[in-house]
Amino acid sequence: MIDPKASKQPKPNTFVDSKRSSGKMAIMQNTIRSQEMIRARAYELYEGRGREPGQDEQDWLLAEQEILNER
Repeated sequence: MIDPKASKQPKPNTFVDSKRSSGKMAIMQNTIRSQEMIRARAYELYEGRGREPGQDEQDWLLAEQEILNER
């Protein structure tokens, strides 16, 4: 018989000190937003090539360069 307590994962530390983490949170949100924009642009590049597979890394890098140069 499996002990259910043995398979439990420890809970992550969920305490957030708002005085210390507000800057980190803003950076994280900006990073997530940037990744979403890069992902969308990379998909546009993929579609623009007629959905030809095999160049996903090149699409991502080009999209990343375009998005980050806009900022």
